[in-house]
Amino acid sequence: MPQAVIALGSNIAPSKENIDRAVAALSELGTVKETAPYIVSKPEGFTNQADFINTVVILSTPYRPLPLLKKLKELEVHLGRTPTFPNGPRVIDLDLLFYDDKILFEDDDKYPLIVPHPRLHEREFVLKPLSYILPEYIHPKLGKPVYRLYRELMKKKGAPECRIL
Repeated sequence: MPQAVIALGSNIAPSKENIDRAVAALSELGTVKETAPYIVSKPEGFTNQADFINTVVILSTPYRPLPLLKKLKELEVHLGRTPTFPNGPRVIDLDLLFYDDKILFEDDDKYPLIVPHPRLHEREFVLKPLSYILPEYIHPKLGKPVYRLYRELMKKKGAPECRIL
């Protein structure tokens, strides 16, 4: 069965419980094989908001990529996400990072799907938890293992900004 890697984030209280509920709800879409440690991160983009709790899960799923993305967006709404503004506060955010070792672009106008996620290598709050559960996974587009992407990002940033919860 295909494996998807999904990033989860929340910064509307109770953030940890929102993540717990989302991880449990992902079992409706397949089998959660592994969950990374939860981390705390500062918001990016719009910084005048609460810190985020983030994690990453490996999901074994029968869904193909675009239907999976649609299910993830439905799940966000079911878990209480309401539209705000880009980079704004959210009860839950579910992003499809990887789908097996595929490189994909599909766009049905409502749900643009880009796999691997185009900015994951720039995001400490994704790479840090990802490095705990898939350090040797080779990014299909960049050709580098996750641990190396994390190290390169830390060299650029100078110091980690995220911490384990």
